[in-house]
Amino acid sequence: MIAIGSDHGGFELKGHIIEHLKEKGIEVKDFGTYSEASVDYPDCAKPVCKAVLDGECECGILICGTGIGISMAANKFKGIRAALCGDVFSAKMSKEHNNANIICMGGRVLGRELANMIVDTYLEAEFQGGRHADRIKKIHEIETM
Repeated sequence: MIAIGSDHGGFELKGHIIEHLKEKGIEVKDFGTYSEASVDYPDCAKPVCKAVLDGECECGILICGTGIGISMAANKFKGIRAALCGDVFSAKMSKEHNNANIICMGGRVLGRELANMIVDTYLEAEFQGGRHADRIKKIHEIETM
């Protein structure tokens, strides 16, 4: 199951991504927001991050206006590796090299089709391990400092 959440700036794109994933037969848990009323992106990142960390969902998608704020908030959670993705190559590398467990996008900067391609690419990619696993271990070591 994929966790998804957004603030008001990502609300519209979130709806399109949910439709896209459901059409592909992928189960999605929507953690809100549920309207375009103004909300704070850290509050929207929290339940998605917790669902990923608790194993309730295998990975997550977070969306705010630019993707920047929500990715910053998500990366404050120990064990979360949230990658801001604005293109397909970054989405692929975020999984293959960085083993990102959440991708973040900007609802005000990405079109629907590109966002769908980013999501598909991320979900289809696989972590390559090896030297990349050593680097992920170093990230986790930083979290304990």
